Amino acid sequence: MALIAVLLPLLMLGVVLALGRYEELLLPKEQEDDGPEGAALGR
Repeated sequence: MALIAVLLPLLMLGVVLALGRYEELLLPKEQEDDGPEGAALGR
């Protein structure tokens, strides 16, 4: 039981980090045309 108590939070942390890392692939962001980068590039 102690092994589960140690491994379960580590596994959950790994899932959260993996979802955060691949969030852009799973949920693509909407393109914003009025951002400062677009204005600086003259778009």
